[in-house]
Amino acid sequence: MEPDAFPTNCDPPAGPPAQAVYPAGPEAPGQARTYVREVLTCGESPVATDCVDTVVLVTNAYRYGAEPGDSILVVVSTTSDRVRVEVHDPRRRRPRLREATGESIRGRGLHIVGVLAERWGVDDRPFGKKVWAEVTR
Repeated sequence: MEPDAFPTNCDPPAGPPAQAVYPAGPEAPGQARTYVREVLTCGESPVATDCVDTVVLVTNAYRYGAEPGDSILVVVSTTSDRVRVEVHDPRRRRPRLREATGESIRGRGLHIVGVLAERWGVDDRPFGKKVWAEVTR
């Protein structure tokens, strides 16, 4: 689904979110995946392994939103029935669905998000954007 299919500025789940900042670069996706996995498995209310794996895969889909020299903010919040992950970056360029071809090894991220997430979207921020997705626990 395209991000515009969902309302923008949806309220995130209640409670203080866990967050971490990473410099954009080749290591950032792995660091973000590790962070999200730790937050979801080590928190007060651990999340089931299959849900954690789904959220980590969704997190990985956002790895191309920033450029070298940028920083990305990863925010994770949970409720009793869902997990929300947000990736904030300083770029205004919105992600777009690309046609997946058998020859390309990249460009399938938003297709993956569309299949795995209950809903997702993109919200503008004063200095960039945040891309968010919610996965059912």
